[in-house]
Amino acid sequence: MTEGASGMQSESASTGVRTRSQHQRRKRIVQAAAALASRGGVEAMQMRTVAERAGVALGTLYRYFPSKMDLVVAVVGEEIDLLETSIERRPPNAATASGRAVDVLMRATRGLMREPELADALIRSLIMADVDIPFGDRMAGLLLRVAGDGLSVETATEEQFALAGSLSSVWVHELMEMLRGRRTHEQIQRRIEIAAGRLLADFQSSPSAPA
Repeated sequence: MTEGASGMQSESASTGVRTRSQHQRRKRIVQAAAALASRGGVEAMQMRTVAERAGVALGTLYRYFPSKMDLVVAVVGEEIDLLETSIERRPPNAATASGRAVDVLMRATRGLMREPELADALIRSLIMADVDIPFGDRMAGLLLRVAGDGLSVETATEEQFALAGSLSSVWVHELMEMLRGRRTHEQIQRRIEIAAGRLLADFQSSPSAPA
């Protein structure tokens, strides 16, 4: 092996180690923020406290997340990542588009309600945020994928995206009502079933059979 090739290999390995280290550090920060929010809401997510709990310098934390809202968005993103993993591992198999969408939204509800304080803090922060938050678009994208047999934000029509987004908004509202003690799990599911049945009525009825 030439000296140049050896040097490139060494640099590549070093970059890989550094990238893994950065990913692990970011994950520790997000987990620390989620743990604090689950006990005391977003108010408990003070940047210095998050940094101390994650074992990083305050300056390091700000390099990853310039503001508390960036941190909130990251925690929400982690929850959606878990939901996407669940869908990939066990895809919804209902015969109708609305049935598959309800499956996904109720999984998301159960996942968030495992930590109701965290769910309340995150949802309230997203609703009150004065910055563009991709939460709604990601949820709409998930609903398009399962309801429209592989549709995506890029391939869906404007109407399809709007309908999926509306269903996502209904879910957020119902989740807030549940967090306030005004809805039971059964009531939320029934309301989402009604909304999904109306909003997704023109979507494909069942997944395409494999070629």
